Amino acid sequence: MRHIFLDTETTGLYASQGHRVIEIAAVEIINRRPTNNSFHFYLNPDREIDPAAQEVHGITLEFLQDKPKFTEIASDFFAFIKDATLIIHNAPFDVGFINMELGLIEKPPIESVVANIIDTLKMAKDMRPGQRNSLDALCRFYNIDNSQRSLHGALLDAQLLAEVYLAMTRGQEDLMIDFQYSAGEIASEKNAKRPTNLMVLKADDEEIKNHEAYLNKMKGEKKLSW
Repeated sequence: MRHIFLDTETTGLYASQGHRVIEIAAVEIINRRPTNNSFHFYLNPDREIDPAAQEVHGITLEFLQDKPKFTEIASDFFAFIKDATLIIHNAPFDVGFINMELGLIEKPPIESVVANIIDTLKMAKDMRPGQRNSLDALCRFYNIDNSQRSLHGALLDAQLLAEVYLAMTRGQEDLMIDFQYSAGEIASEKNAKRPTNLMVLKADDEEIKNHEAYLNKMKGEKKLSW
């Protein structure tokens, strides 16, 4: 299975207010193994960067003056993500910005290119309700080294997100490994280990009455606890 982990940096918070993508990065993992294939560009936004946004990512307009515009990298970006499962932390934010950029150059939305989009922020909230689920918080929770993340950067964040996602889904992978055996093989193994000389002792009437009384008592206690 091919997964692409994606992140962006922008000139501000709201695509609807004309803010633009200034950095885009994606890293590839196939069958839960990094391939070392990545897509990464800084982009000239043709507009100012909000001071608050610049404090977060540290990217200046001067640095971006000689960088390509989104339209120049759009075809290569589509080729890199095509038919993959796209994994993004807080997907509505990045998808909104990318679709805004695609709309400006009359390209179809990103959903029409990829197989699926997974939002790891939603996943984390479902798994850890009431907890902090930022990328930094998840790195701490899963013991992933994010010491190099003094500022937000799309490429580093995409790489960290890949590690976080693999940690979040490690239990699911274990279950998949368990199911590699067929039902017939599992049944045969169980039957091979089952003793053939077991003596079956049936409960007498008194034991059955005592057991039913115990169950009724438990049901009563459960109702009281609600």
